[in-house]
Amino acid sequence: MIFEINNIALYFKDKRILNGIYIKAEAGQTTSLLGSNGCGKSCILNITFGTLNAKYSQVRINNKPLLKPLFLTQLAAFLPQYNFTPNRAKVGALFKLLKVNWIVFLNDFPEFKQFKNKAINTLSGGERRVIEIYLILKKEAKIVLLDEPFNGVAPLYIEKIQTLITIEKAHKAIILTDHRYREVIEISDTIYLIKNGCSKLINNLNELEDYNYLSPKTIE
Repeated sequence: MIFEINNIALYFKDKRILNGIYIKAEAGQTTSLLGSNGCGKSCILNITFGTLNAKYSQVRINNKPLLKPLFLTQLAAFLPQYNFTPNRAKVGALFKLLKVNWIVFLNDFPEFKQFKNKAINTLSGGERRVIEIYLILKKEAKIVLLDEPFNGVAPLYIEKIQTLITIEKAHKAIILTDHRYREVIEISDTIYLIKNGCSKLINNLNELEDYNYLSPKTIE
């Protein structure tokens, strides 16, 4: 499956935020968006999912335009920056609701066994984030959008999430953005840099230095 977001144009009042953005993602690959804070990365994901209206945008699947917002289909799962799970929901109930296997989850995160019957808002922010990431990655979907998945997550769990993303991309198109560029680069097959409202396909990591996203000699 080939998933494309084309010609995104976004303005806030008279200020141009995005103009002519193009992103291509495919099943079997992790596609990442990098860029400075405020460059519009989260806006791109929200426009893609259909929860933010742009002046213009087009979503295509296998070269056919999608004629309704992505969130109205069963094709995609979206992890926003904020907590999407209801505060008082029991952890185990969330796994049942989203049809995600709790026992399989415990194989990777055995220390979470104690949380099954607890309200998710009683967990730490990082623990809650791990569960939300897992639920989104394991949900039945062909397209997964991850907005800042590593934010607030302990390094040990970041490694497990990186592994999980690598596994899940085998049959899903995954698009993610995060300010933790090292962790992003490690698992990315395709990288776009968002700069000056435009998307730039990065063919060589040194281009991230050329475009002044990273300081010289950051990447060895």
